[in-house]
Amino acid sequence: MSISTPTQSGAEATPPKDEEERLRELGYQPVLARRMGGFGNFAISFSVISILSGCMTLYGFGMSTGGPAVMLWGWAGVGLFVLCVGMALAEVTSAYPTSGALYYMADRLGGRKWGWYTGWLNLLGLLGAIAGIDYGAALFTGALMNLQWGFTPTPGKTMIIFVCILLLHAVLNLFGVRLVSVLNSISVWWHLAGVAVIVSVLAIVPSHHQSPSFVFTEFVNDTGWHNPLYVAAIGLLLAQYTFCGYDASAHLSEETSNASVTAAKGIVRAIWVSWIAGFVLLAGLTFAIQDYVGTQKSATGVPPAQILIDSLGTSGATALLLIVIAAQLFCGNAEVAAASRMVFAFSRDNALPGSALWHKVSARTQTPVNAVWLSVVVAGVLALPSLYSATAYGAVTAINVIGITPAYAIPIFLKLRSGQRFERGPWHLGRWSKPIGWIAVVWVAIVTVLFLLPQSSPVTVDSMNYASIALIAVLVLATVWWFVARRSYSTPSAYGNAREQAEIEEGIV
Repeated sequence: MSISTPTQSGAEATPPKDEEERLRELGYQPVLARRMGGFGNFAISFSVISILSGCMTLYGFGMSTGGPAVMLWGWAGVGLFVLCVGMALAEVTSAYPTSGALYYMADRLGGRKWGWYTGWLNLLGLLGAIAGIDYGAALFTGALMNLQWGFTPTPGKTMIIFVCILLLHAVLNLFGVRLVSVLNSISVWWHLAGVAVIVSVLAIVPSHHQSPSFVFTEFVNDTGWHNPLYVAAIGLLLAQYTFCGYDASAHLSEETSNASVTAAKGIVRAIWVSWIAGFVLLAGLTFAIQDYVGTQKSATGVPPAQILIDSLGTSGATALLLIVIAAQLFCGNAEVAAASRMVFAFSRDNALPGSALWHKVSARTQTPVNAVWLSVVVAGVLALPSLYSATAYGAVTAINVIGITPAYAIPIFLKLRSGQRFERGPWHLGRWSKPIGWIAVVWVAIVTVLFLLPQSSPVTVDSMNYASIALIAVLVLATVWWFVARRSYSTPSAYGNAREQAEIEEGIV
């Protein structure tokens, strides 16, 4: 594969002047601080993908929907297809490096309605991701407190922990993108070192390990469905949920040096590094299972925690859980940064109710403060059903996938439809652009259908997959609001006149 990327020097230190000029060509006056380098941009997508969040949080789900065989081989297969999606999306990102990312690309390539619906899907997915990540961190924190102090993690107490985590992430994001970038850079090494420590300890300490045949071929079906292919397909949610959020690199492109190249590279690098490290983590956990049924029915409610307890004892499990929880906190913080930039960009183009409020930028930190608060508040509301239903958390993760995954494919499809009219950026796939693009679009179509299907049988109020309802709700909301805001919503075709300059300056408080 020949991927064209121009050689750059000093991109980490000084933003090239032509990036600001390119942003103006795309219609926007730069108002955000361009203080993030290439590694920081990669780090935010890697942190949002967060194998120590996604893999660990949905590991129990994977144990019932196909078991070890689907978790391991599903991860390998899904990772390959997601890499195709990421490369195709990176190519479009290189051409349109703006905070609006997916919806801006769709608007430019397909028109206002394409951009509008892509934006609402992307926003649903990002806000669902904050809820899923931070609620998962709350579950693991409750399990840790149970080990240490006998704390009983009831739904109410877990919700309190969740709200505290949301507040922490909101405050950290108010300090500016430089702190976000530093935390994400630390997060990369924390994740990689964390996986190495967890897998090494689980390989050395336990006296008993599962056989390779168990790890790679054992199929478990506790869903109530009888068709093994259907169950295996549903089990792919573990991997597909984890491989979400790499559009964060695109959303932070207005704050990244040499974004036309580094944001595209950040997407691709985050996926392949996560793909390798995630497979190692899943294999390490599965080899260390001591009691499969006992792990599924763990009193902690967190199967990976039970694997650590059974393998290492309480003290060892506590130490490794701290590594996992810290990684989840890094992940949630990065996701708030990405979602808030989406809110900022979408409201900048007057697509949200109260848009004038949400796109205001702090003059001190050059951060969209109100967008940060809106993101965490909506994420908190999305997780509220977890107070009343044990299956609500699964619904939140499905909302994340069903919202954000189709949004990835829309700009790619529109780019393919545009043919020669698409003006590629400095990072592109060359002759591989079309085949990789079509693989990405077909894969997204397949998984979108899969994750609308019920995940357990019989289908009841508690076991229903609410992702379909969430998808319908956001499309209805988007349609209703379209008729209200269609005259005011638009992405600018050019920038630079005095009136537009004044409007931007009024948005900085």
